[in-house]
Amino acid sequence: MKKVIDFLKNNLNNKDAVVVACSGGPDSMCLLDLVTKLKDELNLKIIVAHVNHKLRIESEEEAQMVEKYAKNNGLIFELLEINEYLEKTFTEEDARRRRYEFFYELLKKYNAKKLLTAHHGDDLIETILMRLTRGSNLSGYIGIKEISTHSDNLILRPLLKVTKDEIIKYLEENNVPYRVDKTNNELEHTRNRYRHIVLPFLKKENPKVHEKYLKFSKELIEYDSFVTNYIKNNNFIVDNQIVINNINNESDFIKRKCLEILVKDIQSKDYFDISDEQMNNLIKLLNQNNKCIDLNNYYQGINSYGHVFIKKKEDKKLEEIVFDKDIVIEGFIFYYNNKDGDNTNSCIYLNSSEISLPLKIRSVKAGDKMQVKNLNGNKKISDIFIDEKVPKAKRSTYPIVVDAKNTVLWVPNLKKSQFSKDKSEKYDIIIRCKARWIK
Repeated sequence: MKKVIDFLKNNLNNKDAVVVACSGGPDSMCLLDLVTKLKDELNLKIIVAHVNHKLRIESEEEAQMVEKYAKNNGLIFELLEINEYLEKTFTEEDARRRRYEFFYELLKKYNAKKLLTAHHGDDLIETILMRLTRGSNLSGYIGIKEISTHSDNLILRPLLKVTKDEIIKYLEENNVPYRVDKTNNELEHTRNRYRHIVLPFLKKENPKVHEKYLKFSKELIEYDSFVTNYIKNNNFIVDNQIVINNINNESDFIKRKCLEILVKDIQSKDYFDISDEQMNNLIKLLNQNNKCIDLNNYYQGINSYGHVFIKKKEDKKLEEIVFDKDIVIEGFIFYYNNKDGDNTNSCIYLNSSEISLPLKIRSVKAGDKMQVKNLNGNKKISDIFIDEKVPKAKRSTYPIVVDAKNTVLWVPNLKKSQFSKDKSEKYDIIIRCKARWIK
């Protein structure tokens, strides 16, 4: 384990606070024991993060074992229990998301900057093979990095240089307790088939095959870095948005890599996996103006007026709110009867005798129309959004002001209705709006 110890010494500093993700299995217990051995030498503050998924009878025993090890060695023990598996809508992706949210919360709680996970050399091989078979991208084929970032934090994987066999040998020689998850032997799981069928064959061909895959991974990292720098130096991506006009003459490879960078930026802050099919859909999106596509339960790809970006899905539509005082809505501030009005579309003057009170703020509904001031006839709100180049992803939650009869009076910052008064006319209501949204 000298390679692991050297890695830890090179990447941990004196008096560091570190979070160690520990399931109680052989891999994480090996990592935890190695870090613990450096506790006094480096004056480390070690936080042991254990997640009890409550899916197996053995789960409680595993949690108790990890807690006991932590307390016996003067380590901080933190536990997360997940109970949502009984819900049909709770997926493996949700579970992974919940785990990492827990880890990042602990980093913040203990002012730590480094998260340690127990991915090892066998995991690297399995991951690369699975992605090659399923289909991925240049970044995906890298597999697992020894060091990656999440916001201002580092994620360290010290065991990537060693195999499962070396881990088991270390545990037995050092009498380190661990538990084995029997489901890891069930061949109905894809990774387990690679682990128990494909990997033994590769190791028979070359006992040091994990070193070859690690070398392959590191070379891909260099290629990936070169292409990424080319993209950044040519301003293909500005403010996390692909500038379509700048990449029109580039190869499909470069276009795909631009999209990978957008995904990678999200991955640095949040768990976000993407399939080859989803990436192909994003490639098509580059040529589909003013369109958005779903990528998973949480994110969508958006093409909006010459830019492509990936963002979290919008919350549910704004519920109807009675409006008779100042109101703050996400991205919008409404000032009721504010005397500092002006003649722009960010302000409207109304005569209460011509409308039905109370006023209300809500999201746009299908078929909503407004008789625009100084324009003959009604105009669909959806057409106003298009004309004013409101991003498609923002339209469903963009607030409008209506009266008690649901007559649309104002699309804040965009257009006013025929009910809007000039300052020289009679009015008794002044509404002003400040808004910020992505163009």
